[in-house]
Amino acid sequence: MARPGAVVVGGGIAGVMTALELARRGESVTLIDRWEPGHSRASSTDYNRVIRAIHGRDEFYTLWAREARLRWMELQAEIGQRLYYECGALILATQGHCHWEDATAETFDKLGVPYYRFSAAETAARFPQFDTTSIAYSLYEPEAGMIMAHRGVRAGLELFQRAGGRVERGHVTTDADERLVLNGKPLDADLIVVATGPWMADMYPRTVKPITAVVGVNVLYTSTPDGDASFDQENMPCWIDHGEKSFGLPSTEGSGVKAAVVIPDKIDLDNDERLIRRETLARTRSYIRKRFPGLVGQKVVDSKFNQIILTPDTHFIVDWHPKHDNVLLAGGCSGHLYKHGPVFGDFVAGVGRREYGTADRFKIAGRRKLSPAESPSGR
Repeated sequence: MARPGAVVVGGGIAGVMTALELARRGESVTLIDRWEPGHSRASSTDYNRVIRAIHGRDEFYTLWAREARLRWMELQAEIGQRLYYECGALILATQGHCHWEDATAETFDKLGVPYYRFSAAETAARFPQFDTTSIAYSLYEPEAGMIMAHRGVRAGLELFQRAGGRVERGHVTTDADERLVLNGKPLDADLIVVATGPWMADMYPRTVKPITAVVGVNVLYTSTPDGDASFDQENMPCWIDHGEKSFGLPSTEGSGVKAAVVIPDKIDLDNDERLIRRETLARTRSYIRKRFPGLVGQKVVDSKFNQIILTPDTHFIVDWHPKHDNVLLAGGCSGHLYKHGPVFGDFVAGVGRREYGTADRFKIAGRRKLSPAESPSGR
């Protein structure tokens, strides 16, 4: 049997978009996942994800996010499904802790990214859903919003299959030398891209695990009030609230208002059930009482337990395995990869085909923890 041209392991947003871009470059591509792409265990699951260019002083990700927005719009037109809602993104700058937001404004000015700066009073007038107590100011990015996450993965998969790509169900692991094994047999191809998200750490205990941490994030959806559309995406933006370690999205397609208080949680990827922790309910309700008085007393209508893999600097991983020169590692989402999906997949495909080298920030070696002021994620 002929050796496959390219294999992509992992059917989340990183793997699907990489497989799609490789197929569009003329490669014969097989995409392998343990479960059906879009499954509920994946980091790329859930209803939606924020897409915004706000990345502090980091111009690289700011430009990637701006390009990704256009790519998502193109994919939306191609697939004929709603993938993107442009409801805007609001960044709340907490009094005394505005370094990341200050840096974002400077980056936006330099790169010409449209935004508005509102005082606390102006924020409350423009977005009355928010209690702006403790807020120094806000940045509003109008050309931002949300991607429908599960739908985006499935749309990318459909386009990949239309381009001639092949999808297989299988369990890829590694041996003691970190060689890839599929269902107990060596996996071989001219190019193998491993995009298994948090599972990459256990697959590569020597190469990836030392520079990553896998954490869980509890997400709750709260009902909008009866007869009140003010918390729907037509009237409310996505938001990031670093001072409260929180973020969220307005109700979309009847989902309810999504809110998360980011307190990293432990997770056993293969054995834990995807259920939120009870203590998270109290923390999130406390946050909602503080920031959204109009939602006080509303019921939680849904919940998700997501997992992410964090690198020390919150930069992604796109680098060749140090011992296996046909294996390209692609991931390290650090909580902000999904929105970049189409651009990330395009970049990984180019690196995989040796069209160019990877970026220094994506290399495995030389990782260090960044200060909040340096970090593209602000944490």
